[in-house]
Amino acid sequence: MTHQEGLAMWHQFVAQRNVSQLGDLIADDAVLHSPVVWTPQIGKTIVCIYLTAAASIIANEHFKYVREVTNNEHSILEFTTIIDGVTVEGVDMLTFDNQGKLKDIKVMVRPLKAIQVVHKKMGEFLEQMKK
Repeated sequence: MTHQEGLAMWHQFVAQRNVSQLGDLIADDAVLHSPVVWTPQIGKTIVCIYLTAAASIIANEHFKYVREVTNNEHSILEFTTIIDGVTVEGVDMLTFDNQGKLKDIKVMVRPLKAIQVVHKKMGEFLEQMKK
């Protein structure tokens, strides 16, 4: 799989919120840098858990990418969405390995009110997954 194929799979995952595709997309040693958790989340399993939560909360019916910048292994995708009436602006910074799998994901969110609602909703979702 190439970087472009990995990026296409990412867009399909976000559009369809089909978490069953994550196993094929995420590298075993992937790292996720959350906008609300300082410690990087390392490993395919935990990255898939966080992306499952994000697919439900952030990639909702209001979600859309508004800009994309891509080179041979990196993609920066700017997005907007609305969560509980709060407009959220953010950036997904994606790095792909030489097999086209996602090896590093960094998500940045603004403004502060948006970070707060993302933090609250992600925490609630992840807490429910533990049960």
